[in-house]
Amino acid sequence: MAASQDVHVRICSQEIIKYDCEIKALVQDIRDCLGPLAILTELNGKVKEKFKQLRLRIQDLDQMAKEQDKESDKSSLLKEVENHRKQMLSNQTAWRKANLACKLTIDNSEKEELLQGAESLRQRKTTKENLVEMSSSITENLMNVSRMMAQQVQQSEETVTTLVTSSRTVQETNEEFKTMSGTIMLGRKLITKYNRRELTDKLLIFLALALFLATVLYILKKRLFPFI
Repeated sequence: MAASQDVHVRICSQEIIKYDCEIKALVQDIRDCLGPLAILTELNGKVKEKFKQLRLRIQDLDQMAKEQDKESDKSSLLKEVENHRKQMLSNQTAWRKANLACKLTIDNSEKEELLQGAESLRQRKTTKENLVEMSSSITENLMNVSRMMAQQVQQSEETVTTLVTSSRTVQETNEEFKTMSGTIMLGRKLITKYNRRELTDKLLIFLALALFLATVLYILKKRLFPFI
């Protein structure tokens, strides 16, 4: 009977030591945990279960100690039970401290994420403001270009008028002039549509003027240098 009691006592003591080591390992995991809270909650659940099992085994060992026949064995086991209980209390204290440290770390991490998010929002806002400024600048530049092009159109119209007036001096080449009148009219139509078609109309006007100038030069050449 005594041998059987010794075996149960030894098994119970080994299980208490095992639970104690497992609790210490879990407490260290909590201390090293960086979040999120779900992981911390899971670790705490495991610790609670280990404490429950440890408490039951300590109670079993305490009961076994009280049932010992020899007073010396009883005293020795009761002292061991007391040491295990002190160790359990120490583990509970370490557990609470680890939880506090872990929660502080998670809180600091969340605050840092919030600050980074705020900084990111500020940067995006700055980028949007820059885009607005760039858009305003581009709009102003386009308006300036449009005004310049309108002035060029006006100058081109004045040039066309001058060329039409000067064409009266080349009456001998009336048929050639009539051939080019369609091109001149096309140039005028392109000029009136200039504000809508911008660069394309400008190129067409340039080509029309070039053709007209070439014709005038040709006419002047025939007029002034008929034998060349």
